[in-house]
This record gives sequence, structure tokens and C-alpha cells, in this order.
Amino acid sequence: MRLCILSGKDICRILEKYEFYQVRRRGSHIAMQKRLAGSTITVMVPDHKEVRIGTLRSIIRQSGIPRSEFE
Repeated sequence: MRLCILSGKDICRILEKYEFYQVRRRGSHIAMQKRLAGSTITVMVPDHKEVRIGTLRSIIRQSGIPRSEFE
């Protein structure tokens, strides 16, 4: 399946379902974090109307969320 064209807000909603939360916002980027036992995952999400596919792939890889959530 192909990845959908998503906005930054859509991506943040998907991340929030997986226990990520917004820690800061600077300019047009939102920092989302998830705490794990002994570590923290931080993902930067551009707050754009359409996030590029390469950027979305990077967010998926960093977050560890199944790709099917973004299709």
C-alpha cells in the first residue's frame, strides 16, 4: 500500500494514539516524545499542510509505529 499525504496535525494525532505527547513547538515544527523504560523517543514533526513522503518515512522509522497506520 502507498502512504497517504498527511498534514503535520494528522501525524501528531496518530503519534498520540501510541502514547507520544507534544513537548515543545518551535516555528513550524512540533517535538513529540514517548518515554520508555530507560529511554525516550523524540520525533520532530513539521506542522505543514502536506508532509513529504520521505519525511513521513523518517517519522515512521524513528517512532517505531507500524507503517499501516499511515496508509
